Amino acid sequence: MRVVWHVEAELELIDAARFYEGRVAGLGTDFLAAVDKAVSQIVADPHRFPIVEGEIRRCRVSRFPFSIYFRLIDNTLRILVINHHSRHPDYWKPRKQGWPLQNICIHRGIHGIIAPT
Repeated sequence: MRVVWHVEAELELIDAARFYEGRVAGLGTDFLAAVDKAVSQIVADPHRFPIVEGEIRRCRVSRFPFSIYFRLIDNTLRILVINHHSRHPDYWKPRKQGWPLQNICIHRGIHGIIAPT
């Protein structure tokens, strides 16, 4: 299954990882590993996760107050949001519409994300 990330979702992932790494060394890496594990679980069985709206489903990230909102289109997993549980639940909804090419990125894995810019 192909996995694509909305650009804003990848930015949310990077920001959260850097935040955690800035608090405790290694915690950002732990966060990324937890997200990576959640994405692997989604890929393995996307239909096991609850529908939150239309075709959009939610997977909670273990150990951290985040959820991944995604949809499955054909054989492509589209990750819309890495949502912190304290954020307004509707802030991401404009992303569920069309995906212009400039808003899609292929996530390359967790290595190098928390390195300082």
